[in-house]
Amino acid sequence: MTSGNLTEAEQAVLDEIEEHDVDFLRLQFTDILGTVKNVSVPARQAEKAFREGIYFDGSSIEGFVRIQESDMRLVPDPDTFAILPWRQKEDSAAGRMICDVYNTSTGEPFEGDPRRVLKNALDRADEMGYTVNAAPEPEFFLFEEDEDGRATTKTGDHGGYFDLAPKDLASDVRRDIIYGLEEMGFEIEASHHEVARGQHEINFEYDNALTTADNVATFRTVVRAIAAQHDLHATFMPKPIPKINGSGMHTHLSLFTEDGENAFHDENDEFDLSDTAHSFLAGILEHAPAITAVADPTVNSYKRLVPGYEAPVYVAWSDRNRSALIRKPAARVPAASRIEARFPDPSCNPYLALAALIHAGLEGIDQDLECPDPVRENIYEFDEAKREEYGIETLPSNLGEAVDALEEDEVIYEALGEHVAPKFVEAKSKEFEEYLIDVSEWELDRYLETF
Repeated sequence: MTSGNLTEAEQAVLDEIEEHDVDFLRLQFTDILGTVKNVSVPARQAEKAFREGIYFDGSSIEGFVRIQESDMRLVPDPDTFAILPWRQKEDSAAGRMICDVYNTSTGEPFEGDPRRVLKNALDRADEMGYTVNAAPEPEFFLFEEDEDGRATTKTGDHGGYFDLAPKDLASDVRRDIIYGLEEMGFEIEASHHEVARGQHEINFEYDNALTTADNVATFRTVVRAIAAQHDLHATFMPKPIPKINGSGMHTHLSLFTEDGENAFHDENDEFDLSDTAHSFLAGILEHAPAITAVADPTVNSYKRLVPGYEAPVYVAWSDRNRSALIRKPAARVPAASRIEARFPDPSCNPYLALAALIHAGLEGIDQDLECPDPVRENIYEFDEAKREEYGIETLPSNLGEAVDALEEDEVIYEALGEHVAPKFVEAKSKEFEEYLIDVSEWELDRYLETF
């Protein structure tokens, strides 16, 4: 393989492809709804991909472009190259790179690319003198498959929070998932069984926000692929089983200054949070209803966001309890000072959700918003009168309300960009309308023979 005009990182990828006998490359990107897409090319096309990009039909991707604007180009990011652990064979392997999407006609980045939307948010942070770090905690369920290979909602284990085998029968699956993630470059911090039967969580290391979003997209792919090898179906659906805890994706956020200092830390503050952190937090609270449409983007998301199952629905923050929308976790060292947004769920597009959270927080800093006092009591135990006394509002109760809030919030709507915002609203409005006219099994069970 030749190396003229290639960057050092690109040449390193070509060398690794040769060393590991990689025969195919998956060039990965996401659509507006967060579904991972990929174009598979022979590995010998890697150099061409770096030099020219790989062309594809953008009109075939939901929410991208119309048929008359269909030609688009994938430009791989060499820093995201990884060998797919479930595709390795004795004499060959498959690799993956995450791509940015470009307009062929203009040569400019495509503003409908969710990765570009997040980069725009990070550019705003950079202009304000900050880098953004993030760490998600995506939860998921492992379900058995039926004899035809279709997903069921049978869990196969009876474990609870932090249980060990034999109750946690999926510990071997989690182990294999962790090994696979580590082979792809993840730094795993912890894994454990979650509260509900069949529910699990694997936490990976704090990183810059773009890498974190890439990691979430990759994480979901790896979990599903390795679960399938165990004849299990992994789902990031927020609430697959009624009346038990749903799956969230608590997201930790912090800003760092150009000299590497944590802009969120102030040892003289009661909560060890700086004025910058307080304003950032206030910005998220201010725009939380609109963010919810992006961070909790499905009809099913709002089956999770109900009181009583540990999911936060009240727009408040706390340094002590988990009933509030945002929590200030304890930090052992100044560099670890951060806030935890507890309302996103793992069905979200990670690029758009992080972009919305970051823009809201930065807007709070720009506007010097004053942060309300923390609520240290259990808000789940408040009645409506007491919530009004504390000035605590609730998140939208369904996807339709959330989309309405998004359309009314200029900051978050504009954060998604002129292309993504209307396309996202259109898709989610249609999803909610379809839900409203559907007849559920619950309704049939309740009414069919009664009336």
